[in-house]
Amino acid sequence: MSVEAINAKKIVVEEIAGKFKDSQSAVLVEYRGLSVAEVTELRRALREEDVEFKVYKNKLVQRATESVGYADLNDQLVGPNALAFGKSDAVAPARILAKFAKDHNALVIKAGVVEGKVLNQDEINEIAKLPGREGMYSMLLGMLQAPVSKFARAVKAVAEAKEANGGEAPAAENVEEAA
Repeated sequence: MSVEAINAKKIVVEEIAGKFKDSQSAVLVEYRGLSVAEVTELRRALREEDVEFKVYKNKLVQRATESVGYADLNDQLVGPNALAFGKSDAVAPARILAKFAKDHNALVIKAGVVEGKVLNQDEINEIAKLPGREGMYSMLLGMLQAPVSKFARAVKAVAEAKEANGGEAPAAENVEEAA
């Protein structure tokens, strides 16, 4: 093997290791049996969520995982595999791949890494059920708004009771009933 070929492989291993380090998550899938059109459709769905989908030689991925401490993934590096790297949303790769796998049996989720922890297939599928970043934000906003809206209803009830009593403050038990 020439020196150039060895250097090229080292560069690819460093690239893969860098992607593992820079990503919030990575999911390893086997894509054997998917048509070119299906892979293109999958890549488009992943790209929309800022997820990079790459195919590398298993041996190079194995060297990269060993260098970054994810050697537990190496048992899954059999057959034609691809990696989906989630840059901005840790849940996105698992969610998109799991949704795609429901309609395309040829796509098999094998394992992954989420926020530095190596996860098996079942754990990745559980993470796929979580809402995305936007869903989490809306849930948080709803939780934060709940006490404010309850307070607003109580204030409104006091104001309405005050109007009904001719300008006098209502008794505490009347406010609780109205709220």
